[in-house]
Amino acid sequence: MSIGNSPEDDRPSIGRVLQQARLAAGLTVEEVSTSTRVRIPIVHAVEQDDFSRCGGDVYARGHIRTLARAVGTDPEPLIAQYDAEHGGRPAPTPAAPLFEAERIRSEPRRPNWTAAMVAAIVAVVGFVGFTFFKGGDDGPSTAGRVAEGPTSDKIAPKPSASKPADPKPAPSESAIAAAPQDKVTVKLSATQGKSWISAKDHNGRALFDGTLQQGESKTFQDKERVDLILGNAGSIELFVNGKKVEDQFKPGQVERLSYTKGDPEVG
Repeated sequence: MSIGNSPEDDRPSIGRVLQQARLAAGLTVEEVSTSTRVRIPIVHAVEQDDFSRCGGDVYARGHIRTLARAVGTDPEPLIAQYDAEHGGRPAPTPAAPLFEAERIRSEPRRPNWTAAMVAAIVAVVGFVGFTFFKGGDDGPSTAGRVAEGPTSDKIAPKPSASKPADPKPAPSESAIAAAPQDKVTVKLSATQGKSWISAKDHNGRALFDGTLQQGESKTFQDKERVDLILGNAGSIELFVNGKKVEDQFKPGQVERLSYTKGDPEVG
């Protein structure tokens, strides 16, 4: 007694679906690579169901989603198929502990004006008392003049309380403008909503993998290259080596970007 194949066994592979959709749309691999910023060798590899060049499950899922949208097919069934064939969807990395260090900043020390005022009052009272008793030693006439008030235009100077030095301002978020020339510096700010972020250094080691909440920022540095995947690119304001990247990303758009020590340009 033989058992027939399930419908899932007969469905085309992920790469085959993407390739057929691209051909049906009349697009070349080069045109898809230009529109998605996914390198040509990776487009070829994905269409051949070789995901080893993607750099991990997170990158592979992002490439599948980006390529599917570029060729006009629904990415969700392909993502589900990839998860089923590769052990399920990876659990997201909690972002809160990674941002905790950025949230904690020491409060600037406020000047102690109360202590300064008390010191000034004590100094004035002491000066008046000293003048009064000194006048009593010189004779009645001097004491009388002190009691009646000064007759000359000169007014006893009040000791000036030294103004405490202004506290140093907290480091500005725009300090990235002074990014070192021997490194690539990338700053992300979620200004229009939260966004899922993945960042790696030039060796492929993960710098961050999690969610950037609205109003939060994250800065990455590497001596050669920083690779990014932006899950909701339209919510991100991006600075590279101190310069704002003016690309107009759309809400919900997935972007894969690479930056080096040169002027901001997609790798």
